[in-house]
Amino acid sequence: MQWVILQAREGVDDHQISIVLREAFGSPGEAQLVEKLQLCDCFIPELSLVAVRNNQIVGYLLLTTIRINPNQGDSVQSLALAPMAVLPAYQQKGIGSALVNAALIKAIALGYRSIIVLGHANYYSRFGFRPASQWKIRSPFPAPDEAFMAIELADGSLKKVAGIVEYSAPFFELE
Repeated sequence: MQWVILQAREGVDDHQISIVLREAFGSPGEAQLVEKLQLCDCFIPELSLVAVRNNQIVGYLLLTTIRINPNQGDSVQSLALAPMAVLPAYQQKGIGSALVNAALIKAIALGYRSIIVLGHANYYSRFGFRPASQWKIRSPFPAPDEAFMAIELADGSLKKVAGIVEYSAPFFELE
């Protein structure tokens, strides 16, 4: 199966991205989240990625900026990986892995130092994500420890970071 990972084109791919998100998650919540995030200061167009096969978008991944607020001292910028979706007919074919790997490479190239994800531990651990609690980083949402994960994109970038993740407002509006 051949596909290519590209940066989403604002306005051009939105409808297809919405279809992917609705079909993958079975509800409109994540599609609405992406629409709101695209209007937010946290949105980075270069980190809105699509997997395309035969001119059809079959997968999507978004990284947006977040902050980790320590108990004392300055907050630290990071990225949130959310959402990531692949059309059901194309799942289990490596498209999600290709999206995650492309996102990690692109985030490093843009100078970002870490990423936070709330997701399946067995899936994201293969990319190097580990429970964020190892760095004393906590979720603002109720989340199982093993599902709230982080990855250092630069060695030691989370070593002295501890605190609660501050997501942008659209994450708190997710239905």
